[in-house]
Amino acid sequence: MPALVAALINLSHPGRYVHWGFIQLSVANLVVIALMILVFVLAIALPFPHGKRARR
Repeated sequence: MPALVAALINLSHPGRYVHWGFIQLSVANLVVIALMILVFVLAIALPFPHGKRARR
């Protein structure tokens, strides 16, 4: 089973990079950063679930 999972992703090739002036990021790191920003924006935009509160 581990050999089957390992065969799905080939990690033997060199990484791909994105260049913006003096900034150089790998595509994998850029995807992780984009996902973190997306989760942050969703955490701010979506309302918190509210339970039933007893009003006094």
